[in-house]
Amino acid sequence: MRSPDNRSEEIVLPLEEEIVDIADFFKVFGDPTRLKILFLLEQGERGVNAISEELGMQQSTISQQLKLLRASRLVRFRKDGRNVLYRLNDEHIHDILALGIEHYQELQ
Repeated sequence: MRSPDNRSEEIVLPLEEEIVDIADFFKVFGDPTRLKILFLLEQGERGVNAISEELGMQQSTISQQLKLLRASRLVRFRKDGRNVLYRLNDEHIHDILALGIEHYQELQ
């Protein structure tokens, strides 16, 4: 890479392992069902039944997607008696979703 005064600058990239992990992280956002779940959870904690009803999808489908979202550390859960309630893992996920919407709206 060249700077405005034609000096060479060192290009710094993350390590290959980090690049692969980040690519896997972004792949999780590439599924419409998972995105719908994330947008729902952005509005507050929900159980599998509530998510499946709000999205009009089978509980088994929602459970499979939540398992993947948990494995990717995008959501976390807590048990409330027999119920399992899910929520976004942290503010970074809120930020990523907000940036996605902002970017989409700018392209329109």
